[in-house]
Amino acid sequence: MKQASENIGYVIFLSIVAALGGFLFGYDTAVISGTIDQVTTQFHLDTFHQGWFVGCALVGSIMGVAVAGVLSDRFGRKKTMLLSAILFSASGIGCALSGSFDQLVFYRIVGGIGIGVVSIISPLYISEVAITSYRGRLVSLYQLAITVGFLGAYLVNYQLLQIAGSGIVQGSGLMSKVFETEVWRGMLGMESLPALLFFIVIFFIPESPRWLIVRQREERALTILTRIYRSGSEATQQANGVKEQLASDGQTNWRLLFKPGYFKALLIGVAIAILGQFMGVNAVLYYGPTIFTDSGLSNGDSLFYQVLVGLVNMLTTVLALAIIDKVGRKKLVYYGVSGMVISLLLIGFYFIGGKAMGVTSIALLIFFLSYIFFCAVSICAVIWVLLSEMYPTSVRGVAMSIAGFSLWIGTYLIGQLTPWMLQHLTPAGTFFLFAAMCVPYMLIVWRLVPETAGKSLEEIERLWNKD
Repeated sequence: MKQASENIGYVIFLSIVAALGGFLFGYDTAVISGTIDQVTTQFHLDTFHQGWFVGCALVGSIMGVAVAGVLSDRFGRKKTMLLSAILFSASGIGCALSGSFDQLVFYRIVGGIGIGVVSIISPLYISEVAITSYRGRLVSLYQLAITVGFLGAYLVNYQLLQIAGSGIVQGSGLMSKVFETEVWRGMLGMESLPALLFFIVIFFIPESPRWLIVRQREERALTILTRIYRSGSEATQQANGVKEQLASDGQTNWRLLFKPGYFKALLIGVAIAILGQFMGVNAVLYYGPTIFTDSGLSNGDSLFYQVLVGLVNMLTTVLALAIIDKVGRKKLVYYGVSGMVISLLLIGFYFIGGKAMGVTSIALLIFFLSYIFFCAVSICAVIWVLLSEMYPTSVRGVAMSIAGFSLWIGTYLIGQLTPWMLQHLTPAGTFFLFAAMCVPYMLIVWRLVPETAGKSLEEIERLWNKD
């Protein structure tokens, strides 16, 4: 009866708006793959500058995630999301109009800062407006949006290349550059369209009611909670729960994170954020096409395989979204990471002697797609849900920034180390290492992470206070 009174449609709307940030995250991250060769040729880049072009946005992401929590705790979740939308818009337009390589790098860093900010704020906002029984699914919308952004970037790159080769755009000037002679400008510039949409729709959502309560704006918070729960008494009960937890914490600054239970939660978040990267997630997404080519799969079909990986990633995330609140966070990790270990071992064994045993390269593609399936249904879906719900309301932004910062450092390291590992450890050794890193991740989740499905954010805070 209670759920019938909840305005789930409104909460879904709020979550979709925030999740648009995830789409921009995914698009900005993936679109670079279609521009590398063109930009290298146009600006005569050596290998160092080519790597800087690819990695500069990641530097921006680390900068963005470092300040996102402080900004959101000080100015609010909504204003910080607006900032990220402005950064994405400026990046897309700036990249399309760049007159030099230095300008292009500058605007890529601007977009990277937007990625870092939105990677913290969007899931945080969703978790704070979500109804408890739907929170896992709603926060998972953010991860789903990232996968849609990946796929969208691959498809936009493909379509723009088709347009450039068709001769539809004639003449000279900016349009000719964007859609014919320098198509990379169109690929990067297209990001500005969803970014402007994100900027506009943010004005139609309210501030997080939990943040408003922290800032002692209870009347406004009650208005928003009443719209979510359609009941003044339920809204008051939710608000009182937040206030009671704040009173129990006794302080509302970053020192709260050094309370034993919360500090333990912070360390766990940092550990699973870093370990998640060293289980091969981004190594497969970034270097998959290269590995496919080196293994004997047709180089001409590399774009198709990339789209296929993106499609499996997206569809599996839909499955995770549907079951995360029913199965629970921890069980999804157990099942998914177990499947990841098996898939990674099969990939490693293929590189040791698969060809000699008559195993075709198509089998390798199947192993990779299996890995993506198990990864997307477990750690990719669970990580942002856990990070968005396991910290106290008053310092959730700062805590998520610290954990998110460690995640981006891990992403940077794996991006830099994977080519070295493939060369010196061999592909087999690299994937065996990824499989080994799954073990401590599983142990941490099993022994140290409480099951959070079905619990309110305040109930989760009290779980850590018991330590």
